[in-house]
Order: sequence, then structure tokens, then C-alpha cells
Amino acid sequence: MHAAQTQCTDFISCTNIFWMVPKKKEDKLEICFCRKEGYLYPLKKNHIHSESKSWFMGRRRLRRSCCRCLLCWRTMTQEEKKALSQTGPKDQPDVSVLDGGEKEEDEEEETEGGGGGGERVASDEDYDTDLELRGEEEEYDPTGRTCYMRACKKFLVAPASHFLQHINNSQLDMMHRGLGPQGTKALAVPLVTNTSILRLDLRDNWMEEMGGAAIAEMLKENCYITDVDLSDNNLGDYGARAVASMLKENSTLVRLSLSGNHFTDQSAEHLGPALVTNAKLQHLDLSYNALGERTGQTLGDALSENTGLRSLSLAWNCIRGRGAVLLANGLGGNIFLRTVDLSFNGFGKEGAIALGQALKENNVLEELNVSNNRIPPEGAIRLATGLKIGRNPIQTTGCYGILKSIQENPDSAMEALDFSDITVNQDFDDLYTAVKEMFPVLRVNHGGRIGTFRKAKA
Repeated sequence: MHAAQTQCTDFISCTNIFWMVPKKKEDKLEICFCRKEGYLYPLKKNHIHSESKSWFMGRRRLRRSCCRCLLCWRTMTQEEKKALSQTGPKDQPDVSVLDGGEKEEDEEEETEGGGGGGERVASDEDYDTDLELRGEEEEYDPTGRTCYMRACKKFLVAPASHFLQHINNSQLDMMHRGLGPQGTKALAVPLVTNTSILRLDLRDNWMEEMGGAAIAEMLKENCYITDVDLSDNNLGDYGARAVASMLKENSTLVRLSLSGNHFTDQSAEHLGPALVTNAKLQHLDLSYNALGERTGQTLGDALSENTGLRSLSLAWNCIRGRGAVLLANGLGGNIFLRTVDLSFNGFGKEGAIALGQALKENNVLEELNVSNNRIPPEGAIRLATGLKIGRNPIQTTGCYGILKSIQENPDSAMEALDFSDITVNQDFDDLYTAVKEMFPVLRVNHGGRIGTFRKAKA
């Protein structure tokens, strides 16, 4: 369509009118649009055409008024309206040009030139000032179903029927739906105002950075959702930055899973300060990412100041060396965490020693998983109290040392030791029997018993 801008009246300056002329000559359709009001006005009452409805589907209403700007017309005095009805606006196109079947080029020239053709007498009936048409009022939709359909049209995606079916449920499971970035952005629109959904599962939808940012922006406004799972969505560092920004403002989210999103040390630089600010989030899962040594320092500093987290998973990352030591130091200064999963990293001897020191200072941690961290016997002995350290090369010596340290600590609150796949000997069993008398609730799981073990000299 061709669009030309023109003023709508002689009396009031209005530059928000556009005359829309179809390319097809036989349509004989001309429509003006007022940006102030957001309405469309067919030039004549009978010119509400199906093509115009589809072309302006994004506008709020299709009015049956004439070509003048309704906003300007409503603000005129009766004298101004009467004078305008007698003379007509100088910039108003001549309707007879379209009705006479002139060529498209002539229509465009007259529209652009604002040709003041013959006088046109208008009455108040031509200017419908009712802003809400009868029978076309939109009902209030707290679930956001209507705006979701509009958002799908805007982002050119097919609506998710599963979402529409469960939009009123307290839990929405949308994992493995292949939403993608655009589909996720459309989904975020109705969730801003939705008051029913409390738990949102969007695992494995490949929403990527833009989709993750859309969900993060939604969570800044939504004050009902408490549990969100964004695992396996390839959010990347940009998505982590958006999530961190959200955590600084959101005060209702309790559980957040960000597993498998290709986060790096740069992501941790954004998430660290957010964890210091946010005191509401209690459960955070950052497993299966690419967090390295710098993450250990960043999160270690954050954990020493965080007062909200109760469980944290950093399993299957690359935290090792100095990063492992600094992270362990941060855990030692935290008095709120109850469960920490550090399995499948690379803590080694230095990290194990730092964890042992941290556990001497921390008296609230209930579960610590350091499986598959390349911890040698020396590190296992210094670790002192660890709940789950199976599948590490600590051997029987390390298991004996850990159990011995518990025996020497009468205030120990240890309830279970997991030495899975580690064979022990008779001496370990004898020690366990003695420790069991001191701590009846202590349970030890190991990989079986082999020959005798001669204790090393001190």
C-alpha cells in the first residue's frame, strides 16, 4: 500500500494521519490512521474491506468514521465543527477521485498533494466518538491467553497448544517442546501477568540467549512464579547476564536450575554479585557447565556473603587448583548452606585440604558430595568429614583416616559416609565397630572387604 502524510483539519495541527491507498485499483479503498488514538478510519462507511482488516490486524480497532482525525474532532468546539463542515479541511483528499475510478497514479498524487477538491458537507453522525464499539469489547483475560495469540502472530510462531491447555494450572511443564528463541519470547508475554503458574519447567527448548533474556525480563515482573527450570537451553554468557540482572530484582523465586547452559567464568562474574544481593533464592543448580578456576574465586566470595541459599550444585564443571581452594574457603564462611554438590570437578589434594579446613569452621553443612575429584589418600585424610567421596583413589588408607577423625571428634554430627566402590579391610571394620558405639546413627557404605591392613606409623 501507498502511504502519504497529511494534516487532518484547518484548526488543529495534527501530523499523525496517514492515508492508506491500495495498489489494486478495483478495491477503491482509502483509510486513514491516527497514531494518537491508535485507530483506523475508512474514508467511507461502506469501505470496511477484508484486505484492510488483515493489513491492520495489529491495530486495536477498525472504525467506521470518515477520514478526519477523531482525536482532533472531539477536541473542537461546536463553532469549529460547524465551520469545518461547511468548508472542509484544505488538506482533505477529494473522495470523488476514488469513486470516479481514476488511475492509481492520480490517487497517489492527490493524496500526497493534499488536493482540496470540492466541498464536502459532514455531520456529527459521520464522526463516531464512541471509543468502544458495541459487541467488540475485549474481556479481561488474567491468564494472558489473548495476548499470547497476538504475540505468536508478531513473532511468527505457532501457538503451543500444551501451554493454552495448562495456562490455568499451578505447574506448567514445557520441556522438550522445541520453542526456540522466538517461541520463548512469545511465551514470556502472557507469563508477565499470569497469576496461576507457580512452577515453570522449560528444560531443553534451545531458547538460546535471546529466549533466556525474555524469560529473565518476565521474571522481573511476575511475582507468583517460585520455581523455574531453564536447564539445557544454551543460554550462554549473555543469558547468564540477563538471569543475574533478574536475580537482583526478583524477590519471589526460590528454586532456579541453570544446568547445561554453557556458562563460563564470565557468566560467574555476573552471577556472583547477584547472589550477594538476592536473599530469597534457596536452591541453585549450576551443574554441567564450563565453570573454571575464576569461578571458584567469584563464587567463593559470593557464598561467604550469601544468606539465602540452602543447596548449591556445581557438579560436572572445571573448578580446580586455586579456584577450588577459594571456593572451599567461601563455603567455610557460609552458615546457611545445607547441601553442596561438588562432584566431577578437579579439587585434588589442595582442594580437599581446603575443604577439610572449611568443614572445621562450618557446623551447619549436612551433605557434601565430592565424588570424582581426583582426591589422593593424603587429601582424604585431611578432608576429615565428607559425606560422599566414593570413586576417588583414596584407597583403604584414606577411608580409615576419615573414620578415625570422626572418632576423635566427639561433637561430630556425621550421619553417613559413602565409600562406594572402595574396598576396605578388617582393621577398617574393627574401627567402624568402635565408632558405631560412639555414634549409633552413623552409617558407612563401602565396596566390600579384603585382606588385612597394617596401619602406617605416625
